[in-house]
Amino acid sequence: MNLRLLSSAAILALGAGAANAEYSLTVLHTNDFHARFEPISKYDAGCSAEDNAGGACFGGSARLVTAIADARARSNNAILVDGGDQFQGTLFYTYYKGKHAAEMMNKMGYTAMTVGNHEFDDGPEVLRGFVDAVDFPILMSNADYSGEPLLKDAISKSVVIEQGGEKIGLIGLTPQNTDELASPGPNVIFTDPAEAVQGEVDKLTEQGVNKIIVLSHSGLNVDKAVAENTTGVDVIVGGHDNSLLSNTIEGAKGPYPVMVGDTAIVQAYAYGKFLGELNVTFDDAGKITEAMGEPIIMDGTVVEDEATVARISEAAIPLDEIRNEVVAEATDAIIGDREVCRVEECAMGNLIADAMLARTADQGVTVSLQNSGGVRAGIDAGEVTMGEVLTVLPFQNTLSTFETSGATIVEALENGVSQIEDVAGRFLQVAGMTYAFDASAEVGSRISDVMVGGAPIDPAATYGVVSNNFVRNGGDGFSMFREAENAYDFGPDVADVLAEYMAASGPVSPVIEGRIVKK
Repeated sequence: MNLRLLSSAAILALGAGAANAEYSLTVLHTNDFHARFEPISKYDAGCSAEDNAGGACFGGSARLVTAIADARARSNNAILVDGGDQFQGTLFYTYYKGKHAAEMMNKMGYTAMTVGNHEFDDGPEVLRGFVDAVDFPILMSNADYSGEPLLKDAISKSVVIEQGGEKIGLIGLTPQNTDELASPGPNVIFTDPAEAVQGEVDKLTEQGVNKIIVLSHSGLNVDKAVAENTTGVDVIVGGHDNSLLSNTIEGAKGPYPVMVGDTAIVQAYAYGKFLGELNVTFDDAGKITEAMGEPIIMDGTVVEDEATVARISEAAIPLDEIRNEVVAEATDAIIGDREVCRVEECAMGNLIADAMLARTADQGVTVSLQNSGGVRAGIDAGEVTMGEVLTVLPFQNTLSTFETSGATIVEALENGVSQIEDVAGRFLQVAGMTYAFDASAEVGSRISDVMVGGAPIDPAATYGVVSNNFVRNGGDGFSMFREAENAYDFGPDVADVLAEYMAASGPVSPVIEGRIVKK
């Protein structure tokens, strides 16, 4: 076996008997890269050249190129796969869409990738362009896309590869609620993940394939459920909820790998900050007898590949004028971390909600709602550039105003906390109002103490609300707003609203003031 021993705690002996013919495989993996081609700060936002040179930055494609080459050199048999969401997150995606991601992934030599929900942000057309540009298969098992002409002949549910003299089956998995999270269009119908995976496992097994890896952009909880409710899945490479699994890093969501029965589940956080490295050994029946590894942090000790640095710098030239413009100043770091903003009040959420409310207050708007899934990063202290603002709010969502009842606002708040256990992006940051929630209560009855302008909300009254066009049109499960009255979805880009608000406010200080109370 050619396995890298990273920690004794990481070794999992899974079989009692010795195999007649062992087969060892290294599964290198990334997920939720979100166009972070350049190094990032500890807040997952942009990182200056000075800080990068000083070793304070993480990730970036140039470090991944080096780390992948080093990992392949440690193994005589490795594949490189991605758990989805290469799209969206920085100006690179806004400008190039999927073209730059395809170029970098081809350079790194990926074996396969699953479709993430953000691969649908600009509809099937942009996804099809990406599929045509990459040198490897894009997979999605739990969707019927036979009615979508752009995808029906482009994406596969599963694929069989030859690797080290053995056949390996790879299956793709996408969030079942992608129609709420992105813009797949009416011709793509998403289905149950476990049923879809089992259907592909059965097909692969009939072909004599006994080593099966699922590339799943579905979140750790769904991955565990898939492992529990299927047979024949050996490895699940996850994504979507940015779970850091590790045997050595404090605060990790679980060990690396998480074992559910005989299935090894791995994930490597997000944004290229880690490269996952799982080493598995199979017996001759295709059962894992050993699984061990650890995500490798892409910190300043990983030397950047010079050719990749040069290529990314070249690609960044058209973006620099926009993103280098200083638009504001922050007195302290403004926290926008998903692990905070998707479960409680956070400073970045307050700032965005305040900016939207200030922009529309003269229109009779009294309530501001921002889905935390739209908050993609924090901002560190000091000068704030437009590039940083666009990293926080990359989706080009527009300001949306509408009128709705107090009862509907409460319904929306209930939706916001309905998936808090999964750290879902529908959690609402607010301005002009406050609310409390009890995550232990039954879904649909978690919200209480809703106040608007200091007074209890009136379920029968009509309120002026501001949000973004994604939420107003039913994204993240907010279908209750689709029939709102006097809706106008074509305001300015929310990123521009935030930049202008910060500029007008002078030096911005992060604020947490009890708008959202946990019970």
